[in-house]
Amino acid sequence: MKQVKFCENNFQFGTEYVADNLKKDGVSVEVESCLGYCGDCAVGPFALVDDELVQAESADELYDMIRENAL
Repeated sequence: MKQVKFCENNFQFGTEYVADNLKKDGVSVEVESCLGYCGDCAVGPFALVDDELVQAESADELYDMIRENAL
């Protein structure tokens, strides 16, 4: 199973909801205070899936993209 990491600073875009739902789905989720992707973090929702950047227009889209690739 893939490892998904979220930045706490990105929760303003709804990624906390994504992280919580992925945990419920059994995905390995880690939340860190900063992932070092500040430019991407300021623009919209994102996560690292196996250390690869996944970015979307909305939290719902990010959730769907991660679910397709992480399960």
